[in-house]
Amino acid sequence: METAKKLNVWSLKNSKFSLILNRKLAILFFLAFLCLGSLLFSISKGALDITVGEVYRAIFIERNTVNHQIIWNVRLPRTLVAGLVGICLSLSGAILQGVMRNPLAAPNIIGVSSGAGLMAYIIMILFPSYYYLVPIGAFVGALLATLLIYLLAWKDGIQPTRMILAGVAVSSFLSAWINSLMIFFPDRVVGVIGFMVGGLSTRTWPHFNVLWPYASLGIAITFLFSKKLNILTLGDEAANNLGIHVERTRLILIALASLLAGSAVSVVGLLGFVGLIVPHTARLLIGSDYRYLFPATAILGATTVIFCDTIARVILSPIEIPVGIIMSLLGAPFFLYLLRERRRGIL
Repeated sequence: METAKKLNVWSLKNSKFSLILNRKLAILFFLAFLCLGSLLFSISKGALDITVGEVYRAIFIERNTVNHQIIWNVRLPRTLVAGLVGICLSLSGAILQGVMRNPLAAPNIIGVSSGAGLMAYIIMILFPSYYYLVPIGAFVGALLATLLIYLLAWKDGIQPTRMILAGVAVSSFLSAWINSLMIFFPDRVVGVIGFMVGGLSTRTWPHFNVLWPYASLGIAITFLFSKKLNILTLGDEAANNLGIHVERTRLILIALASLLAGSAVSVVGLLGFVGLIVPHTARLLIGSDYRYLFPATAILGATTVIFCDTIARVILSPIEIPVGIIMSLLGAPFFLYLLRERRRGIL
């Protein structure tokens, strides 16, 4: 009788676990479907609308048509760059929020994006012939900015609130240097002015080829660290007791966030609020387990940037709005909402 009761309890727990797992997988499949839909929407919409059937024929069958040239040389690379940038920035935000245990952490808010942007700006303005070094420079800038924030916030360990405040200060300082470069070199800034607001205009296959190696490396390693970040969110003492070297793991995760943010910034510029909005939305949908949160964040990040870029491209056609403006219009109220909820003690 006792054995039967234990088996029933085990069966009930197992069925609950299976139900939760199936729900999470269903959400991931739904998000993947949305991402595919946003990709098709992006490829088909523009100055010349192309139906889904025509998209299929232009890519796989009729390769000598105008539609093929438009899709293959203009829309597809831009859409893929948008997707990768969305993945990188959203994962970077998810990592920073987990490491700092603060829902307000995001690459553009705590200075990571500004560090990447400053180094990218320096290379583009002062050393334009070394443009191929922009992704590496952006990563180095993001990493140095993050380490500076880390050092400023250190006092008998890292406190998330101190780190956020240090990040805001560093972000303002680095942004001042970016603006100074624009003033000191006005003759060279015309070609990179769109960098300040974040835009995907003119992004083609060379930009995708620059981005994908760094992005793929960062994404792969991030997924490998999902279990460790789960443990890290339990608190430093609990993580130490479970065999995690807290500071080393935190530094690796911060370096990953810097790599992801730096690679994205190097291609599209200072695109804000993706790393703030997307991880929160994914967490509401799928929970805080990073084994599922990372994939959901990546898919939702790609969907968000692709969709917003398409809207920015067609809403006032033939005038194109930088996607960074759309994201700021969405992100600023969202940030104020989070700040309000945090003050009320809900977050």
